[in-house]
Amino acid sequence: MANPKQLALELSEAETMGADSARFEELLLQASKELQQAQTTRPESTQIQPQPGFCIKTNSSEGKVFINICHSPSIPPPADVTEEELLQMLEEDQAGFRIPMSLGEAHAELDAKGQGCTAYDVAVNSDFYRRMQNSDFLRELVITIAREGLEDKYNLQLNPEWRMMKNRPFMGSISQQNIRSRQRPRIQELGDLYTSTPGGAESGPEKPHLSLWLEAPDLLLAEIDLPKLDGALGLSLEIGENRLVMGGPQQLYHLDAYIPLRINSDESKAAFHWKRKQLMVAMPLLSLPS
Repeated sequence: MANPKQLALELSEAETMGADSARFEELLLQASKELQQAQTTRPESTQIQPQPGFCIKTNSSEGKVFINICHSPSIPPPADVTEEELLQMLEEDQAGFRIPMSLGEAHAELDAKGQGCTAYDVAVNSDFYRRMQNSDFLRELVITIAREGLEDKYNLQLNPEWRMMKNRPFMGSISQQNIRSRQRPRIQELGDLYTSTPGGAESGPEKPHLSLWLEAPDLLLAEIDLPKLDGALGLSLEIGENRLVMGGPQQLYHLDAYIPLRINSDESKAAFHWKRKQLMVAMPLLSLPS
């Protein structure tokens, strides 16, 4: 690992950080300013017109509900993993796979019998939709996530039983939707996708939850959850050009994460947040992949 950076930092609270922590907050402030400048030159949202895909029928306590699964190239695709890799992640109860979706608002419609019903439009990436057409597994997964997303967003209780409408790609009409022009490219659970556990033994060190996101085009931030620790004493951290390796005291934790970005390890900073029990890492980037 080229130019590893070692962590040796003990904090009582994030607010009482020392010189290294001040540099960390300086990076955050710089990233915030860059984001604000970018937002003044770009609209926060843009309208898209989803294309019809297929329609499923279910119900709630208020009556029949139809979900139009649509697609648009303007919606970002999910991570490119195989079905075998995805199935393994789901079996291990990992939350690393996200399917970006645009959940439209309810619109009242009339079904084939002229009875009132409710329809929702849910849009995914067009390329992913074409892949989904050839996979029953992906299609059922998308339907499940869409149903749960609608329940969470609109406080619904939908029947998990559903059936696909034949010869009817959508119910009613598909309306335009607003999506954010600059979506925060958060890479949730990247550690679950790219990390390795030494030895593979269940009794070995625990692999902590890792969240990564691009706070600015040249700044990657990381949060590592360490609920068993009260401070940074005994923690070790090595940051290479595209790798982050962390070890915990008494072999409590071990994380080895490949990061598909070029990290400026010399300028990277870390701080332990005592209240949150999190290790926060700020990693300036040398360049983004083309």
